[in-house]
Amino acid sequence: MYPYWSMDFPAGLLLLFALPLVVAGAEESADRIVVRKAKRELTLWRDGKVIRTYRVSLGRTPAGAKDREGDGKTPEGSYTISGRNRASKFHLSLRISYPERRDRERAAILQLPPGGDIMIHGLPNGQDSGEGYLGSDWTEGCIAVTNREIEEIWRLVPNGTPIRIEP
Repeated sequence: MYPYWSMDFPAGLLLLFALPLVVAGAEESADRIVVRKAKRELTLWRDGKVIRTYRVSLGRTPAGAKDREGDGKTPEGSYTISGRNRASKFHLSLRISYPERRDRERAAILQLPPGGDIMIHGLPNGQDSGEGYLGSDWTEGCIAVTNREIEEIWRLVPNGTPIRIEP
C-alpha cells in the first residue's frame, strides 16, 4: 500500500541517512599539490583554489635540488603521485615519481645514482606524538607531515596527481 512504510522502510531509511555520509566522505580530491620548500609548506589545490595547507619537514639538507642518492635533499621540479604504501616504515606514504628522466640524466653526468623512494609520509611507526620530528628537517629527502595529516592527504590525493616541488 505505502511501500516507503513497509518492512523495507528501515533499509530505505538507512540509505537516506547514509547518503549524506557518502557525500560528506567524498571530499574534494586534490587535482594538484605544490610544495614550497623555503616555507616548509605543502598545499593541496582543486580547480585553482586552495583546499588544504600543511607544515612539512624535509630532507636533512633541504637547500637545493636533489643531485644523488644519500644527499639528504628533497627533489625540486614537477612529478606525480605514482603510488601508495600502507605498509611503510612511516605512517602511510605516497610515492613521488622521482627520479624522472631529467633527474637520472643529471645524476648520470655526475656519475652517481639519483636515489629514489621519495615519499610524502607521516612519522616513523610508533611515533605518534611528533616530538623530535616536527619543526625540523629530518627525512632522507622525503616530505613529512603528522600522522593525522597524512591520513587526510591519503584520502584527498589520488594516484596520478601532479606535484610541483619548489625551492
